[in-house]
Amino acid sequence: QVQLMESGGGLVQAGGSLRLACAASGSLFRIGPMAWYRQAPGNQRELVASISSSGTTSYRDSVKGRFTISRDSAKTTVNLQMNSLKPEDTAVYYCNARDRYSGSGFWGQGTQVTVSS
Repeated sequence: QVQLMESGGGLVQAGGSLRLACAASGSLFRIGPMAWYRQAPGNQRELVASISSSGTTSYRDSVKGRFTISRDSAKTTVNLQMNSLKPEDTAVYYCNARDRYSGSGFWGQGTQVTVSS
């Protein structure tokens, strides 16, 4: 099993920045791609950004140019740098890691990001 722990959420004014971090522990050899998702009240969970084991990144259109996903060399920590935040970025942000063998996903407990206007 893999455990994921997010940190770095909080309250910020529109235009501000936050950096989220996700640290993995447990069966680290199982970790493949990692990603950040978010879920706002009343909405479905949506993919924000992902990074493959080789470092290839992808972003949803609404965050391109504002958010940057990165991964440490050990590939066990994934970060999300969020700049120029908007009120519509307000959500609970979840870290996800995919098991490279089974394809199943591991999830963190989530961290709240609130952007005030």
